[in-house]
Amino acid sequence: MQNKGLIKLFAILFGIVSIYQLSFTFFANKVEDSAKEYAKANVPDNNGRALAKYERKYLDSVANKEVIDLIFAKYSYNDIKKSQMNLGLDLKGGINAILQVSVKDILVGLSNNSKNPVFLEALAKADEAQKNSQSDYLDLFFNQFESLSNGSVKLSDPSIFGTKSLRDKIDFNKTNEQVKSTLQEEINTSINTAFEVLRSRIDKFGVVQPNIQRIGTSGRIQVELPGAKDIERVQKLLQSTAELQFWEVYTNAEVQNFFFAVNAKVAELLKDDSTTEQVKDSAKADNIDDLLGESADSTKVENQKNLFTYLFPNIAQSQQQMSSLVAHARVQDTAKVNSFLHNKEVRSLLPNNLKYVKFLWDYKAQPSADGTSEIIGLYAIKSNRADKAPIDGDVIADAKQDYDQLSKPIVSMLMNGEGTKKWAKMTTENTGKFVAVVLDDYVYTAPTVNGPITGGSTQISGGSMTVNEAQDIATVLKAGKLPAPARIIEAEVVGPSLGQESIDASMWSFALAILLVLGWMVLYYGKSGLYANIALAVNILFIFGWLAAFGAVLTLPGIAGIILTIGMSVDANVIIFERIKEALNEGKGLGTSVEEGFSFKGALSAIIDANITTFLTGVILYVFGTGPIKGFAYTLMLGIGTSLFTAIFITRLFIDGAVARGTKLTFNTNISKNWFKNITVEFLQKRKIAYIVSGFFIVVGLVSILTVGLKQGVDFKGGRSYVVRFDQAMKSNEVATTLKDAFGTAPEVKTYGSENQLKITTTFKIDEEGTEVDEVVQNALYNGLKPYLGSTSYEDFKPGFEKAGNGIMSFMKVDPTIADDIKQAALWAVLGSLIIVFLYILLRFRKMAYSIGAVVAVFHDVLVVLGVFSLLYKFMPFDMEIGQSFIAAILTVVGYSLNDTVVIFDRIREFTEGKNSITASLVNKALCTTLGRTINTSLTTLLVMLAIFFFGGDSIKGFMFALIIGVVVGTYSSLFVATPIMFDVSKKEEKK
Repeated sequence: MQNKGLIKLFAILFGIVSIYQLSFTFFANKVEDSAKEYAKANVPDNNGRALAKYERKYLDSVANKEVIDLIFAKYSYNDIKKSQMNLGLDLKGGINAILQVSVKDILVGLSNNSKNPVFLEALAKADEAQKNSQSDYLDLFFNQFESLSNGSVKLSDPSIFGTKSLRDKIDFNKTNEQVKSTLQEEINTSINTAFEVLRSRIDKFGVVQPNIQRIGTSGRIQVELPGAKDIERVQKLLQSTAELQFWEVYTNAEVQNFFFAVNAKVAELLKDDSTTEQVKDSAKADNIDDLLGESADSTKVENQKNLFTYLFPNIAQSQQQMSSLVAHARVQDTAKVNSFLHNKEVRSLLPNNLKYVKFLWDYKAQPSADGTSEIIGLYAIKSNRADKAPIDGDVIADAKQDYDQLSKPIVSMLMNGEGTKKWAKMTTENTGKFVAVVLDDYVYTAPTVNGPITGGSTQISGGSMTVNEAQDIATVLKAGKLPAPARIIEAEVVGPSLGQESIDASMWSFALAILLVLGWMVLYYGKSGLYANIALAVNILFIFGWLAAFGAVLTLPGIAGIILTIGMSVDANVIIFERIKEALNEGKGLGTSVEEGFSFKGALSAIIDANITTFLTGVILYVFGTGPIKGFAYTLMLGIGTSLFTAIFITRLFIDGAVARGTKLTFNTNISKNWFKNITVEFLQKRKIAYIVSGFFIVVGLVSILTVGLKQGVDFKGGRSYVVRFDQAMKSNEVATTLKDAFGTAPEVKTYGSENQLKITTTFKIDEEGTEVDEVVQNALYNGLKPYLGSTSYEDFKPGFEKAGNGIMSFMKVDPTIADDIKQAALWAVLGSLIIVFLYILLRFRKMAYSIGAVVAVFHDVLVVLGVFSLLYKFMPFDMEIGQSFIAAILTVVGYSLNDTVVIFDRIREFTEGKNSITASLVNKALCTTLGRTINTSLTTLLVMLAIFFFGGDSIKGFMFALIIGVVVGTYSSLFVATPIMFDVSKKEEKK
């Protein structure tokens, strides 16, 4: 081997750089472990929210302290955390979401809220069409508009898009096609704005190494925030449109007579309600007295429900009791109060001075006096016919979190020139009155105006506003307003507790897999196997060093990819060692045999072909996959590259050194020296039996698929899936029955790993839109599970933060529309990989028979794996869902099966080179001479996979089971399907 010195230098330098890069992760983990110990010492009850608070406090205190002193360089925690290895969602916890910017809302905004009936009907029909279509929303809207208008009205009409704001781009003479082109440009601009707004918000959120990217031109934006614990806060930050408004408000004195009139009207509306409510609890009466600010008659009993059953007006009996807060209600009653106040009969009672009143709730609820519920305030906003605020949030030039004179958190805002004038006018006209600051239809503050404010500055403050809330409001305001609502259509949330368990399980499986591989290589190849093990250790160092150096994200499937690479990387050494053994058995010298084994005509040709086919499937996975699947593909491709280098060059450095020193190398041990020796099996003569066996399994599998079907995962069918942990063992059928009342229909409930953990999947309200729907479904889940949750509160039950007891460990949501897109991408991934592999094998072997044999074998393997999943998914104690992870497993099986097949084909090509025809004896000989390598590699890979399957965590069991079945079937098909098919097709070609 030439250039040994250069290879040694490269290996040493890359090894040093890898260790250097990994050291940042080691030291960062030490600091973070100290933070966890500090938090646990200060939080005796293991409250997740409190633990997170103290961890953050500790890390903030050491942020700029030196934790590494390398003499030539010193690093603080802030320095090293930027260079530590990125852990994905499934290992660190956090949220991965895909947001859809509403193109419909952009169109409505561009039309200036057009009321044109054709326009509105086209939007409604486009909404319906989108449920069963993959087309862009604009195309659907355009087609519907063309059909409905039939030339009677154009998109450029002043009542639609011929507005003042678009007059420079759209005039009445423009055709619908021209207007559509302009609208597409405006939509792209709005989506770009949304992307920049979201990126600005996320950058200020404080998560280490967040990721945000646009997904094509679909209006979808992917956001990954590994390590985020306050999931509710993240969701609000991502979806908030930041519609800031300044309104004048009515006082409680101005609306109290209206409330009394409504009270009588609601009593009338509810008079047929058979359910009566008697106020017997004195504590409850005292609570209402406190809210009303007066002494109520405790002997008074109301049998008939009315408005005041749910809403407690803030009565003003003197000037001192005048307030902008007009009423209170329990949080659970707000929907009912809203329905009353929006009722047509109730609105008809409004006097002329209150004609356009708009009732808005406070942004934050407060605990009631007795602590049994949460109370929220109500405000009466002075709206108008157009519902247009006197001042909008686009006048804000700057915003920041600050503190008032009492050291309470506030948001300080600075207005631009236009805003300064409007604010001065508004505060002048309302001196001595109240003005409300409204963000996203919630009132954040409604203080008294003591005098005109002419400097253009103002504040948002609230009695119980936290620092985090103030920071988020400032972030949203400063980053800007989303041009249209961004709705989460796909989300995956993993709690930090589950993430830590995944890390622990991964480390166990990783260590066991390495030990099994190292032990097997020494057992089978002796001292040569030891050299291969050293190369394997270097390979692992290179993989992790690369991941750390280039900021790649390590996920649970990514770890599976690395462990799988370890199993498959042994294959290159096995092929080389088997070729060296063959040369030694032919009587050649050790040096000559080694040279021949490492040559292109020896093992190198088969190694390169086999690894390229696997690499190509990795490329397809990376292109079509998302999130963890992308991580799996990345580590698989990276592992193939480093494995080739270490197997071909590092192993050879040690073997050449041993040969030069005169060390005796036999490439076997006393135990293995006679294994797979002088094997003579007539494989082709048994091909008809193999065809019958394969045909039987495929037919059984297809019958099961067509009758029983496959269990589609949430990412393929849409829905929500929750992994919930309990304090005691649970019965899944009992829980499913209990949840039927909460969801309307019984959800799918299955034990997930241990007996105290369930996976609950439901399609409840999945077709409904709105940022509040997720909260409604989660609340229904909590109420349905309440009998099993003991004293666990809703706050502790929600995902995020570490869980000391009951609670949601992880959560996944996929809208049906994006589920269809995911399925389509998966189908293209499988078909694309088959086409690319077919063409590559055709290019390398120059015969159609080889490509046909390989692709038929791959189809065989895929159908068998699908059949097994269809037959067993109801009986196995782990998830066997067909989703993105399953597609990744299928493509990996494709790559592995082809790897095996290509090695055999390479040997057949070698034996038949220069001959006019392929004979059965030559093919059998090729199969027999590669049988040792086939079984050795398959066994090594299976050992690795079994280690991951049994010790690698619950979330990856289905994925690994598919791989295990795939490896077994792939090994069989290489010998009994691919090669016989290739032989039969070759014979037919020869006859022609």
